[in-house]
Amino acid sequence: METTPFNQKESGLNAPSSTSQLTSKRLLSIDALRGFDMLLIAGAGAFLVLLKGKTGIPAIDWMAGQFYHPAWNGFSFYDFIFPLFLFIAGVSLTFSLNKGRKLGMSKPTLYKKTFSRMLVLILLGILYKNAPVPVFEPSQIRYGSVLGRIGIATFVATLVYLNFDFYKRLGIALATLLLYYAALFLIPVPGYGAGDLSIEGNLVGWFDRTFMPGVLKQEIYDELGLLTQIPALCLTIFGTLAGEILTKAWLDSKKIKQLAVAGVVGIILSLIWDLHFPINKHLWSSSFILLTSGMAFLTLLLFYVVIDVWKIRKWAFFFQVIGLNSLTIYFAFSFINFRFTSEKLFAGLYAPLPEEWHPVFQAFGALLLVWIFLYILYRLKIFVKV
Repeated sequence: METTPFNQKESGLNAPSSTSQLTSKRLLSIDALRGFDMLLIAGAGAFLVLLKGKTGIPAIDWMAGQFYHPAWNGFSFYDFIFPLFLFIAGVSLTFSLNKGRKLGMSKPTLYKKTFSRMLVLILLGILYKNAPVPVFEPSQIRYGSVLGRIGIATFVATLVYLNFDFYKRLGIALATLLLYYAALFLIPVPGYGAGDLSIEGNLVGWFDRTFMPGVLKQEIYDELGLLTQIPALCLTIFGTLAGEILTKAWLDSKKIKQLAVAGVVGIILSLIWDLHFPINKHLWSSSFILLTSGMAFLTLLLFYVVIDVWKIRKWAFFFQVIGLNSLTIYFAFSFINFRFTSEKLFAGLYAPLPEEWHPVFQAFGALLLVWIFLYILYRLKIFVKV
């Protein structure tokens, strides 16, 4: 792990198997989108949930209702947050690898760098999920983690990006989703048979119970377990496709069209596939991957058009401050009790208000403290990365 000053220019280079000229301009929209996603992870979602039923505004109640995971099949906006981050990791990866190649780094060097990063993220993920880690009771450790999944996905995406062109990467991702689909429907689970997608009888859960060490979050399976890592990789590979589109020296109109088509097609295919292979975050079903990938393409498109094409940027600074220190805020929100500090600092201000509103203002104060903390790091040019 290292801290580095932010470099406003990040160079780009041709993908190894592409002959098209790429731009070298760093895109503010990517940092802003990462910050938007991290804000939802770090407490904005919880803030909206606390508003439910208090304002009398149906739109706010509806948004608050989107921050719950469905019990099994189905989809809510909350399900989109982590897949979006995996997708953004792929977008950023294209800029990082292109920069490395321009600096003269060989493929083995880049492999080693991303492999080391993967190991660090796996270890940090175990720390985050288990702190304090029961080192002497490994059976009580939960090994599945968000950071570990990101590390594995970016390493595999690196291997794919450095060795295959755009359409081959697309083919690899789609073939992976098809194979995952076939596995869940064709491989029999002891006591349940093949094609059982119930909570108890699906292949994912059986695989976790049989082969994954330590604690499973849902006891009979872990949503960040072993088999679901396979389809999750595709989100980051799809992200590299979006990243390559953005680095091409094309007119903005062509980039916009490519991102829009990818997003719409992904969503349509997911809804068709949902008829037989339900959209399910717990299983990371192939239809779920296509849906969240399509949404990620369109969300990236929105941020890119507004920030980098139309140059409407002032509002993006709020999210950029968060996006440039995403790992910091992810850990800080776990190890620093911002809500406790918020109550100590601000409780006197909202004490006269109805008591049911106190948790709302406490959560808002915590979000404010989080942003101030990250802004101080930004002004000091301290950016923590692995």
